[in-house]
Parts: sequence; C-alpha cells; structure tokens
Amino acid sequence: MTKYTFILLLVPVLSFGDTYPKNPNIDVLHYVFSINLSDETNEIEGLASITFLFKIAGINQVRLDFTGKSSEGKGMFVKNIYSNGSELSYTHTGNVLLIMVPPSQADGTITISISYTGTPASGLVIGPNKYGDRTFFSDNWPNRARNWLPTVDHPYDKATSEFIVTAPAKYQVISNGLKIEETSLDNGLKRTHWKQSVPISSWLYVLGVAEFAVQYVDEFEGKSIQTWVYKQDRDAGFYDFAVPTKKVLAFYSDYVGPFVYEKLANIQSNSVGGGMEAASAILYGDKSVTGRRDKRWRNVVIHEIAHQWFGNAVTEYDWDDVWLSEGFATYFTLLYIEHAYGRDEFIEGLKSARNRVFSFYEKNKDYRIVHDNLDDMSKVTTGNTYQKGAWILHMLRQKMGDENFEKGIKNYYNKYMNSNATTAQFRKEMEAVHGASLDQFFQQWLYHGGNVVIEGSWKFNDKKKLLEVNISQIQNDGSNFDVSVIIGVYYADQVEPDLFAIELSDKVTTTFTLTNTPDKVVIDPNTQLLATWTLNQE
Repeated sequence: MTKYTFILLLVPVLSFGDTYPKNPNIDVLHYVFSINLSDETNEIEGLASITFLFKIAGINQVRLDFTGKSSEGKGMFVKNIYSNGSELSYTHTGNVLLIMVPPSQADGTITISISYTGTPASGLVIGPNKYGDRTFFSDNWPNRARNWLPTVDHPYDKATSEFIVTAPAKYQVISNGLKIEETSLDNGLKRTHWKQSVPISSWLYVLGVAEFAVQYVDEFEGKSIQTWVYKQDRDAGFYDFAVPTKKVLAFYSDYVGPFVYEKLANIQSNSVGGGMEAASAILYGDKSVTGRRDKRWRNVVIHEIAHQWFGNAVTEYDWDDVWLSEGFATYFTLLYIEHAYGRDEFIEGLKSARNRVFSFYEKNKDYRIVHDNLDDMSKVTTGNTYQKGAWILHMLRQKMGDENFEKGIKNYYNKYMNSNATTAQFRKEMEAVHGASLDQFFQQWLYHGGNVVIEGSWKFNDKKKLLEVNISQIQNDGSNFDVSVIIGVYYADQVEPDLFAIELSDKVTTTFTLTNTPDKVVIDPNTQLLATWTLNQE
C-alpha cells in the first residue's frame, strides 16, 4: 500500500501510566467480528466492522493493534479496508495498522470494515483438546487479541461487540453476551451470532468453538447461568459447575453492586490453565472438570466471578494499575469464602497469601504493586499483584472498618461501573467515606517496594504488673512503614487475648499494665497485618 505521513493526535503519557499510545480523542464504540472457521485449515477469514467516535475535529487516521504476517507465515494479512463504500488507504507494519480516514468532525462517527485472513500466531488457540477433538478457544490476556482481531488492544478503550461465527455444524459456539442467532447453512456449516451490549476491554472478548455439552443451570435476576463442557465431560462438568455460581453472584451483587452482564457461562477450554475472566463467559482449563467439586476449582470459579465486577465492569485505565483487577478479585474471593465457608477458612487463605508474598519478596525486594510506566507485557502481573494486592485491601478494611469499607467499595463501583478507574480514583472514593487522607497508606503499600519485617521481645515485671514490649522494623530493603501492630496477651486457659496497639514507624519500647501474669504474648493474633516477625520472651 502507498505510505502516507499521518498526523496522530495523542496526549502525553503521564507518570504511573503505561507506555501504550493512548488516544482519548478517539473512542471505539462497537466491534462486529465476522469469523469463518474450518476443519481443513487453521487459517481464519475475518471481517471486522468497527465504529469510532471522534471527540475533536481534524483527526485523519486511526490506529489499531493487529499482528501482521511474520516470516514463519503466521499472522494476519489485510485484504482491504472500506468505509461507506469507499476504499481507505492504510499501512500495516508489525503489530500496528494505521488507517487513513477523512478529517473528522467533532463528535462525528465512522464505521470502518477490515477484511483479513491468516493463521493466528497467538490469541486464538486452534487444536485438539484433551480428548483429541478439534477446538477453537480465545486466549487474549493481556494483549493477544491483536493476533486475530483488529482492536485497540488495551484496557482503557471499552466497547460493545458482536461475534458472528461460521463454522462446521457439529460445533457449538459460545461468546460474550446473548446468542441472537443460530442458523444451519449449506455445505455442513452453521452461523452463530452473539451480541455483547455492555462495553468491555479487548482482553475480555471470548470465543469458544467445540463439541460441547451445554446446560442451562439456573437464572440470577433473570439472567441465564450456563455450563459449557466437552461432550465427554457432560456428567462430571454439569455436577462441578452447578455450584456455587448463583450464590456468588448474589453475594457480590449485594456487597458491591449490580451484575451488569447478560448471562454467566462457565466454560471448559484448552486455551487457559486456570481461569480467564472473559465478560459473561468465563474460561477454565481442561482439568477444571473432576466430578468432585474440588475446593481448588471452586475457588477459581469464585475468583473469576469476582472479576466480573473488578477488572471487567470496573477496568483499570492502565496496565500499571492491574492490581485493581487481580488484587481485588483475590480479596473478594476471600470475602466470599468468609461469608460462605467461615472465618477459619478466610484466615487460612490470608495466611497462605501472606506466605506467598514473603516468598516472592525474598528475591524481589523492590517490587511495587503499582507499576511505573510498564512497557513489558510479560511483567503485567506477579504473585504479588494478586496476594499482596489482596492483603492491602484487607488492611484497608481494618483501617476503615467493615461498614465504611463496604460503603466505599459500593461508591467506587457505582461511579466507575462499565468504565475505567485508576488507583488514585479508588483512593479518592475510599477517603470520602473514611473522612481522612489515605495518602500515606496508599503510598507505602502500593507505590513503593519493601515489606514489614519485625524483630521484638517482651518481658513481664511481676511485682509492678508491667509488660514491656520492644519491637523494631529490621527489613534491609530500604523501606520504612508506619503500621499499627496489634499485640495479643494470653492468660492461662484464656481463648481470646487482650489486645494492645503499638504504632510502629521504626522501633518502639512500650509498657502495658496487666492484671495477671501472661501465659504468652504474640503479634497480630487476628491476622490483620502484612508482615513477618519474631517475638521472643526475655
């Protein structure tokens, strides 16, 4: 194609924003992806019709992420691009498709149709499942949708979408939203049309094509709850996925806010190992079906449903803020466990998460939760994004109190539902409820590395009935935290300890008057602090 010198209106990348070339002056409103699949080849035929809104005048090109053909032959080849009957000029280099358009009017829209073909290098996994049956499953996380779909492949731009899939008639097809057509065609083919009427980010688009067993399990507030598993796993899969989806939807709807999507489908697939929280249509790995309702997979289901609120409905504006998705889903999984299975299992989950945080910390002293202009998508998440992110929310809950924490979460969700949010915006909503600044809390836990390591001792003066506690932060990572350390004092035959708070910024020596001789003295008896420690009796 002829190369042009284009003008692209961009805004500068701000601190604590990833390096993707965002253009908030252009908004994708809607995608329609028409995809033809075959059993004879892994090559797909695609037609993407994309509607753009231009917020200002004078824009003369649009940029899409779309992986071109490589020397190995995989990737997508653009055949032509049209708008309103007229062919448009474009360049397609590497992973970037630049399309020349007539100069925009402010608040004007344009629909562009892109015809293409190719074999996906990634993003759409085509091949046998564990039974040797051919399947087609999306794998878009975090930015692999571009390998088979022309998109703005970044969380900040959310759009509604449709998938119109033509495939051999033996297959069932699942995607986001509601199925609005299923038609038998000539030559042994079938056309299936799914429409997603709620805006989502590109990594949340889903396609599953396989010989499924499908069960319409139940409804939640008039919305279908479905199970899609391999035909060989019908009985075990229908059993496994029958619970706890409806109860989880009810809990999060009550605690956070409304479930915004048109259905909830749990889908067995071979494109993911654990779970993938695609909006309204969650993918789980081949091994998710056991017929035993394993606790591990039960918790994966809870986690991925939590994402329907955090990550999906409220989406991080930058990859730097991905903890707003993964840390939230991890903690809200624990909150549901606390609600449904009891405090002991909740505490067990917190302690397991804390152990994983400190295991990661041993080799990553400076790791911070909010990235700083992340440009390497292989580093979008770590275990700390999940486990430390969850612990930060747990400590925020202790700081604010249960009632205010829940109120702040509701306000945050209500304000940013079906939109995007940043960590700063989340903090603002929580501060409005808390009634005081949370800047120091957020700065030390989210924007800096390090973790709290405490060394301490205690002794009791029986004559004066004084307990003396000496504690210090001894981490060697250059960090220093202001934290409240709860000391638990147990007496003989006492189940619940007496509690004393110590405000620790470096080192503290303090005394408490007791009524009896303590049997033992411990740090953090109620599992409220992300720290590790030793506390010895002198």
